[in-house]
Amino acid sequence: MTITEKVAYLKGLLEGLGVDAESKEGKIWKAVMDVLADVAISIEDLEATVEEMGEQVDTIDEDLDALETDYYDEYDEDDCDCCDCDDEFYEITCPNCDEEFGVDEDTLLDGGVECPNCGEHLEFDLSDCCDDDCDCGCCDDE
Repeated sequence: MTITEKVAYLKGLLEGLGVDAESKEGKIWKAVMDVLADVAISIEDLEATVEEMGEQVDTIDEDLDALETDYYDEYDEDDCDCCDCDDEFYEITCPNCDEEFGVDEDTLLDGGVECPNCGEHLEFDLSDCCDDDCDCGCCDDE
């Protein structure tokens, strides 16, 4: 039974009791029933809107999934002209678990990182990595 049907049932019960619509109590009950009917209609409209939006979101999700599949399956990082993909990454091997992972230059310059596999803190000593004409950025402090 929908909310509108329940309100209609209550309205029928009220009429069945023979409440005089011109009495003080009858006027109150009529006003309450009118408000309930308006609320029921609003709720049903909202439910319909939510259902429609849910269907639209599902359709958008399916379309996005298809686009992601098409785009990322064909995407080649060498063809990228849209962003700064030239950032250098350095392969690090954790001495604790032998897991290989990549870090960027900023992470190296920070001096350390935690292994994503075992959590071991790895420190980098870059003090003697460069010569005089180095442009890596780690020697700028000297």
